[in-house]
Amino acid sequence: MNLELAKQMITLCKEKALEIETKMNIAVVDAGCNLVVFERMDDAWLGSIDIAMKKARTARYFDMDTGEIGKLSQPGGPLYNIEHSNGGLISFPGGVVVRKGGRVIGAVGVSGSSVENDHTVASAAHGSIQS
Repeated sequence: MNLELAKQMITLCKEKALEIETKMNIAVVDAGCNLVVFERMDDAWLGSIDIAMKKARTARYFDMDTGEIGKLSQPGGPLYNIEHSNGGLISFPGGVVVRKGGRVIGAVGVSGSSVENDHTVASAAHGSIQS
């Protein structure tokens, strides 16, 4: 993950957010979970800033989309209560792992609308990846 790719991902996410008429906070982290770029669209929820960043880190920590982690973290599930680890995780959709050539290079986290919209916007970032 580099700054140029991260910026391209932000642009694609913003375009998708505008297309579905929502405002988002968008975070991109590299393979080491370091924040590469963050953008808050005008009037996006302030409370979603931290959530977007945590979604990106959560996806990268476990190399799976946060919605999948959510399925595994339900009561009785193998990852029940995982959201209390690592300084707090997010286990609902909107965090997406980014792979290039089969290798994880980072993740994107999006927050600011319904979890379905968050996941849709985060998934739009894959259009900038050239395998």
